[in-house]
Order: sequence, then structure tokens, then C-alpha cells
Amino acid sequence: MTDPSSFPKKSRHYWLFHELDVRPSRWKREVSALTLLALFLSARGQAVQAENVTVLEGGTAQISCRLQNYDGSIVVIQNPRRQTLFFNGTRALKDDRFQMVLFTPRLVRITLTNVSVSDEGGYFCQLYTDDTHHQVATLSVVVPPEVPTVEVKTEAVEGGEVELTCMSPRSKPPATLRWVRDRREIAGVISQQENGKTVSVSNTIRIPVERKDNGAALSCEASHPALVGQKRVRHYSLDVHFAPTVKIIPPQGILREGDSLSLTCSVTGNPLPRDIQWSRVNDTLPERAEKTGNILQMSRLSQSHNGTYLCQAHNNYGRAADHYTLLVYGKKTNVPGRSINFSSSLKWTPNEMLLDNPGAVVETHSAVPYAVIGGILALLVFTVICVLIVTIWCSVRQKGSYLTHEASGLDEHGEVQEAFLNGNDASQGKKEYLL
Repeated sequence: MTDPSSFPKKSRHYWLFHELDVRPSRWKREVSALTLLALFLSARGQAVQAENVTVLEGGTAQISCRLQNYDGSIVVIQNPRRQTLFFNGTRALKDDRFQMVLFTPRLVRITLTNVSVSDEGGYFCQLYTDDTHHQVATLSVVVPPEVPTVEVKTEAVEGGEVELTCMSPRSKPPATLRWVRDRREIAGVISQQENGKTVSVSNTIRIPVERKDNGAALSCEASHPALVGQKRVRHYSLDVHFAPTVKIIPPQGILREGDSLSLTCSVTGNPLPRDIQWSRVNDTLPERAEKTGNILQMSRLSQSHNGTYLCQAHNNYGRAADHYTLLVYGKKTNVPGRSINFSSSLKWTPNEMLLDNPGAVVETHSAVPYAVIGGILALLVFTVICVLIVTIWCSVRQKGSYLTHEASGLDEHGEVQEAFLNGNDASQGKKEYLL
């Protein structure tokens, strides 16, 4: 400790004052006394003034003490722990982060580099004259958040829910976190936890997921006053697990003996199945069949390759399969320049040709001209129409004759009635009437 006898007379006031200040048991009482002294000096006109400072963590703070009516008295600057940093421009504390950059009758300024939250607090500017004058410059340290992290609480499985937590482990004042999907905010549960002078913030969401949500983009945004309108963003893609699907992509056209075949098994799933199995139902794979991942290749096909082929895949969430039925036809027989006509030059019948070559395309010609068939059909239709006309005419004629005879019978009935009324004898003649 420095010997007080080495100080000028005015500095001995400082020495006694300093000795009192370093006693922890009297700290609160001395601060209250200093506050009252500052108010008293304000009424009289201060001899020293201090300016509050706000700085980002890791930055550089400038602490300034403005002097009024300075007459060469002792100027002392102390940190929040009341340790003397500078004594009349001379370094008193071995901390190279503090530098005296200006010492004039009007202004004393020091800098503090690589500021941390532990440096936060009140810095004392003290001027020792006949009366001791001091002011406190309050240093505030702002801690902006880093890019937040995303923690998966529960695994995302098709048909279930996923729990995601966005975390900002350190900020001051507390950062604001929010989840966003497709430019829409997802409401979550926000929690804060103090960690010394900084605060840890988290935002937890639970959302249902389906297969279609795999790869969906979400983002967690952290905003803070120190970022001046900007945001720290963590992007996250949903990783939804689901059972595989399998589909065999068949070749185009008809396969004949001697052709080559390549079957591709299209597999989806999360995680993607690594082991893809090829097999033939109720039989083994042909000798010339080659399996390369999800592709099955066979060359020089023959009818012995016929059968149903299976592609199977599985992961931890299920299994799936697809089948393909292979039918190999015989080689196609061609006659240059025209189709084969079995009814003329060749003596084979179409059935015999098919038995000999099942894959051949057979074209036969009918011996009956199509014109004759058309004429016969037209004649039959004409005959049916004529029969219908005659039948209808006869039916109408027969009905008219029946009506005529019925009217005649009515006349005869009238004559019989008249004779009966006139009393004619039987000798006049007998007439029989059939009513």
C-alpha cells in the first residue's frame, strides 16, 4: 500500500477517505454519505462531473470525468470495487485493459477494452481539494444473443408429435425468441432462467407431423435491442420418420426371347432402407440375374425367366414390397414385304403356327366376301319389315268386317220385334231369327 506521507497535503484527505471506503462493514453508510455529498455539490455547482456509459460485451468503454475550476488538485478514478485505477494520471491497478487516454484541466478520460459483464457498475471520479468532490459514472454492459440452438425433445414419427426447443443461453437484457413456419408464428411456451447477470431464454413448441412434413422448413428467431432491428436466426428442417414405400418401374413393350430386362425398385422411407432384397415367388432368381442396389438386370431372356419378381425393403418403422410378373414371348417370325397368309401359300393352320411359335403375330383372311354377308343381312331386314306390314294390314281389315256384321244383326232384331207387336199369324210364314 502507498505511504500517505508521500502525498501532498490535499491528498491526505483522499488517503483517509480511501481507508474508510475499503472497509466492507461501512460500505452502505459511505455510499449514502457520498450520495448526499453529490446532491450538496449539485446545489453549489459541481467541481467534477461523470457520464454514464453503455457498451456491448467485448467492446470498448470510454469513462470520462469532466472537471470544473480545476486548480491542480488530485484526481482519482476507482472501479466498482473501489479499487484505484488511476491516481493523477498514474496507473495504480495492474490491469492493462484500462488505459489513460486523456488528462487535461477540463477532462479526464480512460478506456476499458474487452468489456465483460463483470466490469459493470459505478466508476468513481474523485477530486480532492479542501472539500472532496466525486461523481459516479455507471457502466452498463449489454449482451446480445448468439444464434439460437434447436434441441429435439421427442423424435418426429409419422402420425405423432414432435417437441422442439429453441434456446438462447445467454443475453442481457433477455432476448425474445419465436418460432416461424411459412412466415407464420407458432405459439410456444417461453421460459427464462437467470445465470448471474445474464439470462437464458427458451421457447418450446409441440406440433403434429405427417409424412408430407418431412423436410419442412422452420426457423427460430432471436431479437434483441442490441441487434438494432436485426435478428439472429436458426433454421431447422423437420426430420419425420416413416415406413418405406416400394414401387417397381416396369419396362415398356413386350419382352421376347433374347431381350434384356432391367427392373428398377423405387424406394422411399425415412430413414431410407439400405438393404433392398430381390426374389422370385416360389423359385430362385435366374443364374444370369444381377442385383445392383435397387436394380435387377437379366440378359438373354428365355421362357425359363417367367415368373413373379418381388422387391422388398424395410426400416425401423415398417416394411413394404412390390411385385412384377414377367412373361417372355417367343421370337417373332416375319416374312419380308407382307404379313403371313396361312389360307393361301402355307399349309399350316393358325393353331398349328401358334403351337409352334407362341409369340408369333397371326393374320388370317376369311373366304366369304364381306359384300355377300352384307347383302344377306339387308335382305333379311327387308323381309321382316314386309311381314310386319302385311300382318298389321290383315289385322285392321278383320276388325272392320266384324263391326259390319254386328250392325246387320241389329236390323234383323228390329224386324222380329215389329212382327211380334203386330200379332202376325204363324200361317203368314215362319222366320227364324238368330239374335
